Amino acid sequence: MPTSPNESSSDPDELFSCRYNKCAASAQHASTPKTRRQQFRTSKHALIKEYFPAPDAPNIKTTEAAWAHPVKIQHRDAKDWSDWVALTFMRVLRWGLDTVSGYKHDPDQHPVRNGAATPAGSGEHSIDKADRLRVRPFTHMTERKWLMRFIFLESVAGVPGMVAGMLRHLHSMRRMKRDNGWIETLLEESYNERMHLLTFLKMAEPGWFMRMMVLGAQGVFFNSMFVSYLVSPRTCHRFVGYLEEEAVITYTRAIGDIEAGKLPMFEKMPAPDIAIQYWDMPEGRRTMKDLLLYIRADESKHREVNHTLGNLDQKNDPNPYNSKYKDEAAPHPVKDIKFQRPTGWEREEVIGEDKAH
Repeated sequence: MPTSPNESSSDPDELFSCRYNKCAASAQHASTPKTRRQQFRTSKHALIKEYFPAPDAPNIKTTEAAWAHPVKIQHRDAKDWSDWVALTFMRVLRWGLDTVSGYKHDPDQHPVRNGAATPAGSGEHSIDKADRLRVRPFTHMTERKWLMRFIFLESVAGVPGMVAGMLRHLHSMRRMKRDNGWIETLLEESYNERMHLLTFLKMAEPGWFMRMMVLGAQGVFFNSMFVSYLVSPRTCHRFVGYLEEEAVITYTRAIGDIEAGKLPMFEKMPAPDIAIQYWDMPEGRRTMKDLLLYIRADESKHREVNHTLGNLDQKNDPNPYNSKYKDEAAPHPVKDIKFQRPTGWEREEVIGEDKAH
């Protein structure tokens, strides 16, 4: 999309304000009530049928979306020195990310009940508008701070999958052996994280300072992951699993802020077209909150996948997410969220007991 002349300014704050205000103005325009028209619409009427044709199923009233499944905040306990190393480095990285993005939250308020985050459309944590002024905010973040945090987070989140996939690709060719399906899953994860970044960049354009921070962080993170994966792939997968645990918490808190009425711009802001096409977001489910629900579900799956890969024999075990099982009806690792295991599947559950033992 071509930018307006005002966006050519070199002032980073002015750049952000222009892009952000542009989104806000678009959201405000979309929220203007019109007779017999939906409140949010980002697709041309003529194209809706092409992208989302009505299913030919007269006996079916409605079909639940995939992301309606609950996403839970859970933590895998560290069991050995490798896990503790991964957890420690994750906490250091989290501290640095919080410092750079100015992230602060209220530890006494948590947008989660019994470990389960809000499913889309459930209304479980919906807050009545009349009570919003009496509700303490979950965090001290504004819309601008949230977007900057999302952009910085996703700019480095795509590094581990690319590094691991690249190294396993080279290892497979060098040793002239099969990789047993790991490479595809790792590259898919990296691509998915990049789509998160591109989506947020449609909403806000970072200034020169944030770009320099991303450049430095990506360079350090890439080389660190490169060396670390050569030394201990298992520790790296556990590290990413812990990192994705924090990502689920971050997006859950952002959703909680929206439900608490603290982020009015996000309540009105429609999802960008790139997000609608990538996730096939249905008409009427294209708000900022819906977008964050999709992204949080992705992060939840990355959490499970990396914890599972961290439990396997890194050289010999096949990728359980690219495997066919004898009993497909029994719970097992899948690419969607039909069977969820937030802390990862144990090796005995997916590979079986080692006959040698």
